Amino acid sequence: MSNTRLYRIVKTFLHYGLDDMVPRKMLPWYAKLGRLSLFWLQNKHKNKSAAQRFRLAIEDLGPVFIKFGQMLSTRRDLLPPDYADELALLQDQVTPFDGELAKQIIIDAMGIESFELHFSDFDTTPLASASIAQVHTATLVENDTEQNIVIKVLRPNIAKTILADVKVMSRVASIVARWLPDGKRLRPVEVVTEYKKTILDELDLNREAANAIQLKRNFEQGSDYDKVLYVPEIHSEYSHKNVLVMERIYGIGVAEVDTLNALGVDMKLLAERGVEVFFTQVFRDSFFHADMHPGNVFVDANNPADPTWIAIDCGIVGTLNREDKRYLAENFVAFFNRDYRKVAELHVDSGWVPASTSVDEFEFAIRTVCEPIFNKPLSEISFGQVLVNLFNTARRFNMEVQPQLVLLQKTLLYIEGLGRQLYPQLDLWQTAKPFLENWVKEQMGVKAVFTKIKENLPFWNEKLPELPDLFYDYLKAGKESHFQQAQLIEKITQQQHANNQGLIFSISAAGLIISSALLMTQNNTLLASISAGAAALCFVLSFNK
Repeated sequence: MSNTRLYRIVKTFLHYGLDDMVPRKMLPWYAKLGRLSLFWLQNKHKNKSAAQRFRLAIEDLGPVFIKFGQMLSTRRDLLPPDYADELALLQDQVTPFDGELAKQIIIDAMGIESFELHFSDFDTTPLASASIAQVHTATLVENDTEQNIVIKVLRPNIAKTILADVKVMSRVASIVARWLPDGKRLRPVEVVTEYKKTILDELDLNREAANAIQLKRNFEQGSDYDKVLYVPEIHSEYSHKNVLVMERIYGIGVAEVDTLNALGVDMKLLAERGVEVFFTQVFRDSFFHADMHPGNVFVDANNPADPTWIAIDCGIVGTLNREDKRYLAENFVAFFNRDYRKVAELHVDSGWVPASTSVDEFEFAIRTVCEPIFNKPLSEISFGQVLVNLFNTARRFNMEVQPQLVLLQKTLLYIEGLGRQLYPQLDLWQTAKPFLENWVKEQMGVKAVFTKIKENLPFWNEKLPELPDLFYDYLKAGKESHFQQAQLIEKITQQQHANNQGLIFSISAAGLIISSALLMTQNNTLLASISAGAAALCFVLSFNK
């Protein structure tokens, strides 16, 4: 199946003329030869622009490639404007499938009786269409009340396409890991495995419902950070593996910058809150929305001076364990403080670079790459060049890619891309630094100690009445253990003494045998016999010890 899918990928690229985008002089001879061998596959869309052909090819290949295009669409610093505009259509304007088929899928999932009883005004024309699913509007009638909702429906047979793409990616990853010089360091097989788990999770809308409920609960804790993000209500009682029912939201797409500016939205505050939302999810909750492209993020602009974020489509989420979270936070803080030596030491201590790495050289390399980007707004930073330089630095010091953090890195690229669109003058470092410093202080300060004591207090209170008995048992066990240790030491001493005696007798037996042999050569039979007898006696005594 993977070979068939690989051929289709190559066929699609060539039918849309994507090979023409690469200058012939930059192609190696084997690439030119491979293109000539596929002479029957020609560009069938010469009348379309290169940007349009690129977008159509990605859309034609399915969700894995579409998600790649969605990520690229947020990085207008890396793409020409016409390419960015075309790829932006992939966020929620992918070619939809038939609305009547979507309605039938919903009925099959929840039953015709439940559908007709609880849902009305179902619109067969999709409100939005994405790579894996499309969304239809309807009205939910429940307890004599009506609520505007949307119903998300998975594309039919989408799982087969995704699995075929993942197989191709796995094969390519295996080739890269085996044959390329940097293959093992990049850990492509582990990265693809991590991505496979993530993308397959998105095919279960029950999982997405659970993720959305969890994310909503995380931002209902009453802190100042909670008010900046809203997650729509999920109607899980009507949701199924391929159907999701949730509250309809009325926000402004984050990509509609002109509309936001016309409403007088505080773009600086909005961009800063986007950064706060990201770091709150990662470091406070260890549970973050990992698919925050413009098609999944909206702005509540009812109060332009106090704009907030709205997040939908929680199919892809990321989590971090305590060690990864603490390590990342300390790295970020050291980075923001320009303490590059600390950054280098943290990389060595964590095992991301070999233990033999020179901290001084690694520090200097990081400083060379990162120092020029400080105190600059996003509009003046070439992140493409920064990424290339960081990759070269990692390659030089044999730094391994961490698969568990690839999702986080992708999400950070999304957030940075959104910030660049909304407010290019945003100082990313000054926005994130206070949050992280406060987090580290809360995790490692006096407050954190008292918090942990408070959390463990019920357990300690339960065990407190047992402490005298436990202390007595400990002392008793210690006394018994001391007595047993003394007995054991005595036995070991006796055994060693016996072994030493046995060794002496064995050595004596060997010496007497040699003496007996020498006496026999001198025809002294009597003494030789006595010596042999003594050797035999010593030999027997050595075994008895």
